Amino acid sequence: MQQEQAQITIVAPARGVTIRLASIITGLSEKAIRRKIEDGKWIEGKEYHRRDGGIYVDLDGYYRWVRGQG
Repeated sequence: MQQEQAQITIVAPARGVTIRLASIITGLSEKAIRRKIEDGKWIEGKEYHRRDGGIYVDLDGYYRWVRGQG
């Protein structure tokens, strides 16, 4: 009798993610992310991008911002 092995799949997010996914990844609320964009604390082209009517958080830009390098 063959034993079945559990398969583990690890998924890394894309560099640019929706605000909803960025909220899950970063721990910031969706409202906090939107507020940082509205207040100009996050800069378009650095911490986020607009594309096809949506806003995508640049995770590399977010990590630089967290480290104070943004």
